[in-house]
Amino acid sequence: MKETLFSITDEPIRTEKLIQMVTRREAGAITTFIGTVRELTNGKKTLYLEYQAYEPMAVKMLSQIGEEVIQKWPDAKMAITHRIGRLEISDIAVVIAVSSAHRKAAYEANEYAIERIKQIVPIWKKEFWEDGTMWVGDQLETQAYPDGKPLKGGMDK
Repeated sequence: MKETLFSITDEPIRTEKLIQMVTRREAGAITTFIGTVRELTNGKKTLYLEYQAYEPMAVKMLSQIGEEVIQKWPDAKMAITHRIGRLEISDIAVVIAVSSAHRKAAYEANEYAIERIKQIVPIWKKEFWEDGTMWVGDQLETQAYPDGKPLKGGMDK
């Protein structure tokens, strides 16, 4: 069975599974980024979040990020899983695991990946605050999605 390094899930993410996917004998470093749901955003209390995605395109874009990482850090191996659905405070929303021969490449590739996820992966979220709800829009929070979905042509970044 072929290993899937890039995925979207509606189940809790098992960080250890992603670490195992990138573990290899030639790697001297493995970095993980674990994005979690925070309770406070600019002083507003979040009760929970709801992530949605255009899944086929989201997986394709995660794979593209993996290819970009290999171009920049040829000895890196990466796995990314992003969760969708309702997430409670402190739930894990995304995990990125990167292995490489040396730590600097693993750190840099990991940071690169989370920034690219926010730029190109069609995943959006609805914030449920204690004083109301709002579709936040793109993950850079630069474009609102008032109808709960990206605007036509809004994912061309």
